[in-house]
Amino acid sequence: MQPVVTVGLDGSPESLAAARWAADEAVRRKLALRLLHAWPLLAPEPTRVAAEVDQNYWAKRLVRTAQAELQARHPGLSVVGNLVADDAQHALLQAASESEMTVLGSRGLEPVESYFLGDVSMPVVARAERPVVLVRAERPGRRPPTSASRVVVALKLHGSSDDLLDFAFRTAAARDVSLLAVHGRAVPFHARVPWGVDHRISEDMSRDAHEQMSRELHSWREKYPQVGVAGSISPDSPAKAVVEAGEGAAVLVLGRRRHRAGLVPHLGPVARAAIHHGRCPVAVVPHG
Repeated sequence: MQPVVTVGLDGSPESLAAARWAADEAVRRKLALRLLHAWPLLAPEPTRVAAEVDQNYWAKRLVRTAQAELQARHPGLSVVGNLVADDAQHALLQAASESEMTVLGSRGLEPVESYFLGDVSMPVVARAERPVVLVRAERPGRRPPTSASRVVVALKLHGSSDDLLDFAFRTAAARDVSLLAVHGRAVPFHARVPWGVDHRISEDMSRDAHEQMSRELHSWREKYPQVGVAGSISPDSPAKAVVEAGEGAAVLVLGRRRHRAGLVPHLGPVARAAIHHGRCPVAVVPHG
C-alpha cells in the first residue's frame, strides 16, 4: 500500500481545516492523502441509483467536495476518498495503523458538537499505534497566526523516544524550520527558601538538565544537520512549559507511551494540556 496521510472528515470546520493541513503535510512528505468518512449507517453501494434516492449522497458529496478543493490547491497530490460503513473510532484506528500519520480536527476546550471531536478524537489519540495530529480551525474574528518558524518537541530527558525525536526532526526538516526542544522541571521543595528560590540549586538543576538534553539530541543533530536546534529548560511544570513554548509553533510534538494489553488507554497531563490549550497543531507520537 502506498504510504498515506489519513484525515478524518465529518463535515465540521475543524475536520476541513485538518484536511487542508493534512494535504499540505502530504505534499511536504511526498505522500498520498486519504480522506476517510466513517458512518455505521452507510448503505451498501448500489450499482445504479439516482442521486435523489442515494442514501449515501451526502457522505459522497462531503468527500468529493473536499477532494476537489484539495486537488485544486495541490494539483500533483494523490487524493483518495474512502467511505467506510463502520464506527468512526474503529475505522480511524484501523486507518491509523496503515498510515504515516492520522489528522483530526480539534476544538480544545471549546464546545464540542462534532462527532469526530468528542467521542472519537481523544480515544483515537490515546489508542493509535502511529502518530495522530490534532488541528484547530480558525474562528471568525480571531487574528490568524503569523508564519510559524519552528517545530517544538517536548522532552522528558530520561531515554526520550527515537520515534518521538525522529518525527519531530522530520517535521522540522520537511518545513525547513528550526526545532525547539522543551523540558519543564518545576523547582523542588528543598530549593525553596523564604525569600524565593535558592539560585545555587536551581542553577545546578538547569545545568544538569541542559547537559542531559544535549546528550539526547546529539545523534539527531548529526542525522539532520540541516535542522537548527535549540533547547529550553523551564522552571515551570512540564505541562505549562510545553503549552507556552508551543504558542505560535508550526507543530507541537509530544510523546505518549503505548499501553500494555489489559490497561485502559489514557493520555498524560502534558498531552491533555497541549490538546486542550494549545493553538497550533499538536502531534501525539506513541512510543515504547
